[in-house]
Amino acid sequence: MLPKLTKPTLLLDAEKCRNNIRRMQLKAAAQKVVFRPHFKTHQSATIARWFAEGGTNKITVSSVSMARYFASHGWNDIMVAFPLNLAELHQFTKLSAEIRLSVVVENIEAIRALAASTIRAIDVYLKIDAGYHRTGVPVEDYDQVQQLIHAIDEQPSLRFRGFVVHNGHTYHVRSPQEVLDIHHRSVEALHKLRQAVRSKSGEVLISVGDTPSMSTVDDFSGVDEIRPGNFVFYDVMQQQIGACTYDNIAVALGCPVVAIHKQRNEIIIYGGAIHLSKESINDTDGTPIYGKIVSLTGDGWSSPWPDSYVKSLSQEHGIVRSIPEMINQISVGDFIGILPIHSCLTTHLMREMIEINGLHITTMQSLK
Repeated sequence: MLPKLTKPTLLLDAEKCRNNIRRMQLKAAAQKVVFRPHFKTHQSATIARWFAEGGTNKITVSSVSMARYFASHGWNDIMVAFPLNLAELHQFTKLSAEIRLSVVVENIEAIRALAASTIRAIDVYLKIDAGYHRTGVPVEDYDQVQQLIHAIDEQPSLRFRGFVVHNGHTYHVRSPQEVLDIHHRSVEALHKLRQAVRSKSGEVLISVGDTPSMSTVDDFSGVDEIRPGNFVFYDVMQQQIGACTYDNIAVALGCPVVAIHKQRNEIIIYGGAIHLSKESINDTDGTPIYGKIVSLTGDGWSSPWPDSYVKSLSQEHGIVRSIPEMINQISVGDFIGILPIHSCLTTHLMREMIEINGLHITTMQSLK
């Protein structure tokens, strides 16, 4: 039974969430790849335990503070999959003495800083750009990659492990086939790179980690490790890509209705950019959408309403566009649900969530 709500509240369907976790764990096991899920989506020690119950013992995070949070809850094999921030090097040094810590670098400055620190033995991965063009060493730049590997190999405290890739450009396509094409091109390029370079460690692992690919690809041949994160909740963007169905989306933002403008076919909700973020997708006709609308029920929420979406967001206001048949069922004071476009950002902004049975789940953000 849904608890009584008074303000914008992030609701969690624990059964859907656990099913998403279990499905990805089984997929990784069947494909014989290391499963190192990214915990930046949920940021919760409670949800982390659900992963541990299924056998997960290695994780990915996006910051050293997040690594510290999960280390304090018993996780001792953690990769910080963000280019090393030299201003926080002392925190990496301290944490590396307590757990098995992996860091990601892409330049000589980071390698030299690690080598000059008092850091204990630490696993080092190179960030490779296989087409996303956000950051990383270009996958075709064999000489630069070899130079960086050599610089890592020269340091006794550093252990070169392999390549880390995030094919974030899969988030910009709108069909499973396009996702598959990106994944296969990336893996092929990474294999050519691996064949062209050498490390005295004798191994060069390939670690990939975008939810669209990990949800869509059935054959992980050529990959050693997967690091998806968003799959734990999924969202409207993943549904539009084809990585999930609406039934897989495990979170919804419950929002109070504060006004109704029937002449405009619009509902005003208390729920804005500080709750959902301003992430959007475009509908087939180019209309920007900031969330899909569902009805809250006694045991969760409905399928999305037809032709209904969050039209615009300001700081705390949301404007919902719908059709008269839906609007006539709503009164001021009711709560409606919003399926987020990007669940990672919504979870980060909301700081905590409530299971549909009323149990509160905190995240590391709620401790700040």
